[in-house]
Amino acid sequence: MVVVLSRIQMGYIDLANYKVLSFDKIPSTQDYAHELIASGRATDRTAVLAAAQSAGRGRYRRTWVSHHGNLYVSFIFACEERDARLSYAIAVAIAETIASFGIHPTIKWPNDILVDGRKVSGTLIEYSGRFVVVGIGINVNSNPTVDRYQTTKLDNYSEIPMNELLNRLMRNIDRWRRTDFRAVRARWMELAACINRPVKYQGEPAVLVGINENGALVLRRDTRYLLVYGDEISV
Repeated sequence: MVVVLSRIQMGYIDLANYKVLSFDKIPSTQDYAHELIASGRATDRTAVLAAAQSAGRGRYRRTWVSHHGNLYVSFIFACEERDARLSYAIAVAIAETIASFGIHPTIKWPNDILVDGRKVSGTLIEYSGRFVVVGIGINVNSNPTVDRYQTTKLDNYSEIPMNELLNRLMRNIDRWRRTDFRAVRARWMELAACINRPVKYQGEPAVLVGINENGALVLRRDTRYLLVYGDEISV
């Protein structure tokens, strides 16, 4: 997919030591970030921000409804190899950002953020060459109706300026990416929904125990322990 810049309202912003490419509307911040990488124009700590998306996507290429009024951003970070632990640092960073506005979030494996059991934020992490692209969507002023789960928006709980939300998110991502994983793991476990509760993995029941030092989800099925990387579980 090729984005023609002359047809899109675009701006450059320096915020929290990030280079921010800001659009009114593009098909997908995630896809645009990948285009930057493929064309050799990507740099570490670049953020692709859009007020709306016409083809936003989540995990497994599911549609991410992206109307105006919410936060849609994809971060590009230099990354030499895949790291399963990154997902937890990002989830904690988003949760801490939301908590800083007086809201009480929880985390659903691996990095969905819930408020009152309803999804308010999702993350898509994809690797490309020497970079990783971290796409984040946060429902701020509106929330879509989704068949698979219930959703909510931050505006139900607090009035949140978009620029301040983005600024705090960037600073929290920087903080938790630098934090030793033992502390990330401990905080993720504190915030996690469904710890020591029954879940389904590959259609069979199990108990969610936690995560290990390498970032694998630990499940218990009868007397056996399972290590899961990236697969879906359901409550």
